[in-house]
Amino acid sequence: MQTFKQPLSRESEVYYLKRSKSGDMEARNILVEYNLRLVAHIVKKYNNYERDIDDLISIGTIGLIKAINTYDMEKGNRLVTYASRCIENELLMMLRQERKCSKELSLYEPIGTDKEGNEINLLDIVEYDTEDITDHIILEDNIKVLYEAIQSSLDEREQKILSLRYGLHGITPLTQREVASALHISRSYVSRIEKKALGKLRKSFV
Repeated sequence: MQTFKQPLSRESEVYYLKRSKSGDMEARNILVEYNLRLVAHIVKKYNNYERDIDDLISIGTIGLIKAINTYDMEKGNRLVTYASRCIENELLMMLRQERKCSKELSLYEPIGTDKEGNEINLLDIVEYDTEDITDHIILEDNIKVLYEAIQSSLDEREQKILSLRYGLHGITPLTQREVASALHISRSYVSRIEKKALGKLRKSFV
């Protein structure tokens, strides 16, 4: 059974990240080696008897390497948080590609007969295709990142106005005039705050 090294301390992680950013391949390889436990942990969710675990770890490792290459320490999150999303995305991309290749065969695969004896296939009972499922998972991740950025980058009034304008958190989106009426402020003031808040969000993602 393959064993993986324990994660690096925060100090060691920062040290090797700085070296890796300067082009030190040995430092990057050390970061990969000490984060393979994370890859193996995430891979468990996508493993089944039809897939080779080593192949999945290889795919997850590609996501880990991308994470190390693009990670920004200034954002404040630990590498493990950012890398988890990159590894997940790499595995999801693999799943989507697999499903594209097998979609025609699998959806028309016979799974039984109805009461009249007519053959039933998967296409008859699937309510939405599997590509939409993975897209939905990725969308949920992106929404979570957006909400975290709103929480950390905007003040309370800016958050309130964006929530009302764009229907965040499941509420019905409103026009600037409707927001102004609800908050008892002018429409031009709503417009200025909205523009400023969107600018802050853009900077937080750069």
